[in-house]
Amino acid sequence: MDKRAHELLKTLIERYISEGHPVGSRTLSRHSGLDLSAATIRNVMADLEEMGFVTSPHTSAGRIPTPRGYRLFVDTMLTIRPLEDIAAREASEEIQPDSPKRVIAAAAHVLSNLSTFAGVVMSPKRTQIFKQIEFLRLSEKRILLILVSPQGDVQNRILLTSQDYTPSQLIEASNYINSHYAGLDFESVRMRLRNELDGLRADISALMSQAVQASSSTLQEPQDGMVISGEKKLLEVGELVSDMDKIKRLFQVFEQRTSLMQLLDISSRADGVQIFIGGESALVPIDDMAVITAPYSVDGVVVGTLGVIGPTRMAYERVIPIVDITAKLLSSALSQQDYTKVTHE
Repeated sequence: MDKRAHELLKTLIERYISEGHPVGSRTLSRHSGLDLSAATIRNVMADLEEMGFVTSPHTSAGRIPTPRGYRLFVDTMLTIRPLEDIAAREASEEIQPDSPKRVIAAAAHVLSNLSTFAGVVMSPKRTQIFKQIEFLRLSEKRILLILVSPQGDVQNRILLTSQDYTPSQLIEASNYINSHYAGLDFESVRMRLRNELDGLRADISALMSQAVQASSSTLQEPQDGMVISGEKKLLEVGELVSDMDKIKRLFQVFEQRTSLMQLLDISSRADGVQIFIGGESALVPIDDMAVITAPYSVDGVVVGTLGVIGPTRMAYERVIPIVDITAKLLSSALSQQDYTKVTHE
């Protein structure tokens, strides 16, 4: 592709994203900044159509981008705009250190609100590793076990014990577990306990065994999977709901969630912002849909993915920084949370 074809394709996609109508040679002549005749522009458009970057709708003499055209555009022609100060401040104020559930919900809302499309956040994957364990005496022989995962997920379980523990005994037991076993997976903890329990007092041994058993089963429980905000906004996007078949497929995307979960899971293994374009990526179930994703982390370890779901005709230069800054704010909020002061949800 020569320089003028490159510039005309860039202009065509920018005008189509902005206006939503097929773009003709006169519009390209006015906005491209190139001194070309209408006949030359039509010839270049014919070449671009033959290469698969644009197509001609049956109802118009103008052309629109194909998925291949969008891909070339986002990979080589896009100039990312810094996020507006007002939008950046709004995101920063809403995504503050809090319980993981509330922070994730806030991130999904920010993505949807700033992009005007749907925001999605895949919940952090639970691991078989704990960061912190605490015990709280509820009554005689009833203890609240508080488990904090490395991702900041707080889980509570009630333990029924054979004896009554004093608060000081519970503090001693939690301190021992946290100092000796935090950061290990529970299978490793079990193996070590087999060799070490005999050397501990009977009261702490019994409490530790119950805690490990309850904690392990807690972390194996199924998760909510993902949080979605603003999916109804996509019903206002004409190309996604132009006929009943598209409307059905749109509802299936959010009801079944399988394809979204797969896409977000794959995104978690990549660095930085990823762009998936329908018609080009089999992971996007609708041809006119695009998904922009980015991984987020806790203490430097990637634990999930978030993104914006919208039409292929979206302002990529604006949505990309929205996704990027939201991922960074969510990572920071989850990593900064002081889990030494455990809150019970």
